[in-house]
Amino acid sequence: MFGLFKSKKSKDIAKKRLQLILSYERSGLPPSIIDEIKKDLVNIFSKYPYFDANNIEVNLKREDVSREELWISIPIKD
Repeated sequence: MFGLFKSKKSKDIAKKRLQLILSYERSGLPPSIIDEIKKDLVNIFSKYPYFDANNIEVNLKREDVSREELWISIPIKD
C-alpha cells in the first residue's frame, strides 16, 4: 500500500524507456507504430464517457525469446 504514493525515480523511468526501445528494435516494428495505435485508440475511446482515453497505454512486451505481445491498457472511469 505504501508503494502507491512513492514517486518514480528517474533511473526507473530511463530503464523502462530503454527496455521499450530495445523491444521495438528486436521486433522489427517501427517505433512509430505504437504511437499510431495509441492515437487511434484515444480517438475511438474518447467518444465514450466510460473510458479514461487520456491514460491509455500501449506497450510491446516480450514474454520470452520467441513470444512478444502488444499490451493495451484502457482505464475505465469511476
